[in-house]
Amino acid sequence: MDIELRSAAAEDVPAVLAFWKIAAEGTNRGGDDTAAVEALLSRDPSALLLAVAGGEIVGSLIAGFDGWRCHLYRFAVHPERRRQGIGARLLAAAEERFRGFGAWRVDAMVLEDNTLAHQVWAAAGYAPQEEWRRWVKSL
Repeated sequence: MDIELRSAAAEDVPAVLAFWKIAAEGTNRGGDDTAAVEALLSRDPSALLLAVAGGEIVGSLIAGFDGWRCHLYRFAVHPERRRQGIGARLLAAAEERFRGFGAWRVDAMVLEDNTLAHQVWAAAGYAPQEEWRRWVKSL
């Protein structure tokens, strides 16, 4: 089955949220809701990349650019569709998007205990940056 890569649209939001419950890690921490995804699409309509097969979402990646830095979030492939090159295509599309902005480096948010993801990111040429740690504050 052919895979279409495209940017998400407002009508995709419910399907994206349902997809993340199946395919993404850490969806229980809050913030993954309709308003948040709609706000992302409003600010940057091309940031949420989707891989779609037969009308169903089989992969996602948020490729955010804040005008200075490039960030990757919510990289997920449906468990039944992994190891078919979908993730590699999403990453290539995100990196091409960033090159179009003139960017030279990208970072990815990866959960510490998601060892499967560590393997995927390493295979794609990414490495942890040990001297940095993410600091957060809930608002």
